[in-house]
Amino acid sequence: MKIRIAIPSKGRISDPVVKLLGKAGIGLKDTVNRKLFSDTHHPDISVMFTRAADIPEFVADGAADMGITGLDLIQEKGNRVKILEDLNFGKASLVLASPEESSITNLNDVKDGMVVATEFPNLTYRYLQENGVNAKIVELSGSTEIAPFIGVADLIADLTSTGTTLKMNHLKIVDTILESSVKLVANHHSYKDKNKIMEEVRTGIRGVMDAEGRKLVMLNVEKNKLEEVKQAMPGMTGPTVSQVLSSENMVAVHAVVGEEEVFNLINRLKKVGARDILVMPIERII
Repeated sequence: MKIRIAIPSKGRISDPVVKLLGKAGIGLKDTVNRKLFSDTHHPDISVMFTRAADIPEFVADGAADMGITGLDLIQEKGNRVKILEDLNFGKASLVLASPEESSITNLNDVKDGMVVATEFPNLTYRYLQENGVNAKIVELSGSTEIAPFIGVADLIADLTSTGTTLKMNHLKIVDTILESSVKLVANHHSYKDKNKIMEEVRTGIRGVMDAEGRKLVMLNVEKNKLEEVKQAMPGMTGPTVSQVLSSENMVAVHAVVGEEEVFNLINRLKKVGARDILVMPIERII
């Protein structure tokens, strides 16, 4: 049973998504010429390139079985898809912001009748309504930051990753509407009918994510030093130990550890007598 995955054709998350699929074993056959559709190295999976903003709608309507896009866009379109995984990248905040010299410094200062310019009218409207503010929403498709300075709006609601662009445009954050990151989503009907292959996709992607920032450390050590080695490298579920066939006095030990632990770990292992230490990258953890 075949499935189609919708992914962004351009933008800041497009390349990371293509790389993620490749690491998960669903690599595109043509990563250079991004046509509307692309086959993958899996015979039952194809990819559709489209605007990130359109992906929630395409998945909800069944034009694509699965999709990868931001939570901000999912909720803006009405959240009609099944969220399978948080892919833990593309993090950004949808914030309310006002000019630096404005008297609006927090949500309580936003009064009924004020105008908010945004590319996210639905999210912004719902958030303000939930907080008892009847503001007027003006939808813009770009250059939102300029709106307060040309008399179009009192505030803006815009996505920011670091806040740098807002500061450059002399805007200050008033409140946070939503914390967003990239999600793997599915069509509800497709998930029931094509569950097996869609769960395989999910498992492949989850395996890549779980492997990120981890290394496989392998070493040989004398048996009488094994307990000291175990204390030094507990690993995910404890180190794995096996006999070295060429020597009755040696054992081989390996464990998965965090990348940030490797430097200090190697020095600890050498002090307790470990040798032939290998540090290897991990592609996936299933």
